Amino acid sequence: MGNKSLKKREEMDPSYCWDLSALFVSDEEFENAFQKLESEIERFRGFAGEMKKGPEQMYRVLTARDDIHREFERIYVYASQKYHQDMGNEKYQGYAGRAESLAAVMADAFSFVEPEILELDKDTIASFLGAYEPLHLYKRMLNEQLRQKEHILTPQMEAVLAKASEMGGSPSQIYMAFHNADLTFDTVTDENGGEKPLTHGNFISFEESKERRVRKEAFEKYYDAYDHHKNMLAAAFTANLKQAAFFAEMRRYPSVLEAELDGGNIPVSVYEKLIEAVHRKLPSMYRYVALRKKILGVDELHMYDVYVPLASEAAKEIPYEEAKEIVKAGLSVLGEDYVALLEKGFTENWVDVYENQGKRSGAYSWGAYGSHPFVLMNYAGNLDSVFTLAHEMGHSLHSYYSDAKQPYPYAGYRIFVAEVASTCNEALLIHYLLEHAKDKKEKAYLINHFLDQFKGTLFRQTMFAEFEKLTHEKLSEEGTLTAGGLNDLYLKLNQLYYGPEMISDPQIALEWARIPHFYTPFYVYQYATGFSAAVAISRKILAGEPGIVEKYKEFLSGGSSMDPIDLLRICGVDMTSPEPVEEALDVFGEYVKQLEDIQNA
Repeated sequence: MGNKSLKKREEMDPSYCWDLSALFVSDEEFENAFQKLESEIERFRGFAGEMKKGPEQMYRVLTARDDIHREFERIYVYASQKYHQDMGNEKYQGYAGRAESLAAVMADAFSFVEPEILELDKDTIASFLGAYEPLHLYKRMLNEQLRQKEHILTPQMEAVLAKASEMGGSPSQIYMAFHNADLTFDTVTDENGGEKPLTHGNFISFEESKERRVRKEAFEKYYDAYDHHKNMLAAAFTANLKQAAFFAEMRRYPSVLEAELDGGNIPVSVYEKLIEAVHRKLPSMYRYVALRKKILGVDELHMYDVYVPLASEAAKEIPYEEAKEIVKAGLSVLGEDYVALLEKGFTENWVDVYENQGKRSGAYSWGAYGSHPFVLMNYAGNLDSVFTLAHEMGHSLHSYYSDAKQPYPYAGYRIFVAEVASTCNEALLIHYLLEHAKDKKEKAYLINHFLDQFKGTLFRQTMFAEFEKLTHEKLSEEGTLTAGGLNDLYLKLNQLYYGPEMISDPQIALEWARIPHFYTPFYVYQYATGFSAAVAISRKILAGEPGIVEKYKEFLSGGSSMDPIDLLRICGVDMTSPEPVEEALDVFGEYVKQLEDIQNA
């Protein structure tokens, strides 16, 4: 659908648009709140030096900070979402820009809080907690800060590190500028013989082409561009590893891995066991690769054959009204109260459903404490859109449950568990749809959809995680990395993860150079652990394990009131053991077998 045929924002049917009045009833109310908050932030600066005077003063400062932060959240979400509904609207561009600037002012005003807490020792904080009951609200937060105290340096050194962190971001900035602005690709001859530009945005579309020549040409031209710049990219990548190692060492961590996992108090064994478990289950990936080769009917399976769908979608238009009913039916195993909350979200306009001119692409769930969450979608009337709705409502209800149960300081949940609720919804939905599939074609399409998710999330992100671990280790041992060394390392991992039936084309050795997430060290593993935990929980729910639905809702209500590992233990999922990952990979194996059976029938 070309942009011209899209409606303008003001032409959209309000019943399919989100209702932001839960945040502010008008722009005027927003403006008043914004001005009021600016003066609150300035007033907060006067609290510097207060907290060490006693427990009541500490409580007053911490609650004042929370009050400001809560109000800022409301302002920031409203400004951003007004902007996202039409990014061409200059008024709301201005709102979003002003909210960003206010965030920086607020961070500066808050900067004295943590150092002042850390100037106090354990005994003083314990006596404060004993002397003033209301301060108990912050007990977990204060203990978390004390836990990490040994990694906080003197105020002078902290100031030096803060200055250095700007330089520390340089490798990432260099990479992003090159990757998003300077890197260009040759054109690709499409299925109709026309010359089409190749971009980051359409690379996967070319790789999904039914015509193999198109896939191969796009693949080779895409990686050829990286090959021309491999030495610069290796230098930027190495510089990023070095800056991460510098900050880890300065903060007295034995390794970058331990430094990055410490925020969520995640044991390093979780990372290592993920990789070990996936290695043990690689034969099921090899079976999938062999099945892909067989279904595509090729003598050799190449890396440019990885994205082409194995089954075509039963080209059925699914209206949004029907999508809502499918999602409610698919998630009904979570109980009447969960379905009632879904219905509440649908009827109270949490969701901004359809695309309009200038609307932000993609989908997300977001909100502010004290109001319900909101979902941005660009509903396209296909099965993917139905899954997206289930996924984003999973995020929304996770936030809804946490906000309802937790006080503000602990309502937000950590990244480690952020994808559990959304992926669990998808796992439950796929099970429901397979049970109700009308024919083999529909079943094959659904299984292919889920297997692709598994492959992309569990296997691929674990391969990325292993590459990161190996490169950081190699740098600390050898002190330097080259483009050739990085290519060799990546190619060997690709051969290990895809197995003997896959031709690991030489170009794939450069894939490390196109992954922006590598510039946020040791982040991607959480996609794989979250996916594994979600599949494990969905299995327990579908098996009717006694009490599991109640335990799952307790998990959803947990926010950050416990460490992520402990939250998942509520549902009987222990991420410090390899079991959840192995269990998820067994599910992958079962779906591969189902697809094999359909093909052989």
